[in-house]
Amino acid sequence: MKYWPSVSRYTGVLSCMLCILFCWLLSGCSGREPHTGTRVVIQTRFGDIEAELYPEKAPATVAAFLRNVDSGYYRNTSFYRILRDDNQVTGALHSYLVQGGLWETKPALEQRLPLIPHEPTNKTGLHHVAGALSMARNTPGTASSEFFICLKDQPGFDYGGENNPDGQGYAVFGKIISGMKTVQEIYRQPEYEQQLTPAITILDIKRLD
Repeated sequence: MKYWPSVSRYTGVLSCMLCILFCWLLSGCSGREPHTGTRVVIQTRFGDIEAELYPEKAPATVAAFLRNVDSGYYRNTSFYRILRDDNQVTGALHSYLVQGGLWETKPALEQRLPLIPHEPTNKTGLHHVAGALSMARNTPGTASSEFFICLKDQPGFDYGGENNPDGQGYAVFGKIISGMKTVQEIYRQPEYEQQLTPAITILDIKRLD
């Protein structure tokens, strides 16, 4: 008992401390996980696609993507490419994705954008699962604005996977959390040699927080 102060002497202090403790506990019992990412919405005529980005895991990629968003570069661009079973070589390793960005509508701007240091999945801990948002590229470190959404789990896009000859994979930087039905509707649109005909307009991409 010698380590406890007298209740009669410290009643006000204890009451204050208990009140603070109660409020702290109450704030942590909302039933929701703390939000640590950054959300964006991709607006199309088929509906909105909401994604959460992971700046703590892929900081360079997220920063570059948000730079393009905040600059308005994705306004009136497009989803222009799809990969599915019926437009790939039989017997080859297939991919399942919808790709978009500046390439089809603003190619000159796309060529001027800074390149993004490659953030492979073995460094970020992220993976190409269904709904993953990832950067398209040629060689590692050449991504700038073009991105794709996975329609299925595709471990071949991860570091060491078979879908890219250099074995470095692609850089996942987010995931679709709402609007996959919209992505699937775009995925079902007419195409010719993997190019959507016509391309599906991205009205804009905006931050939600």
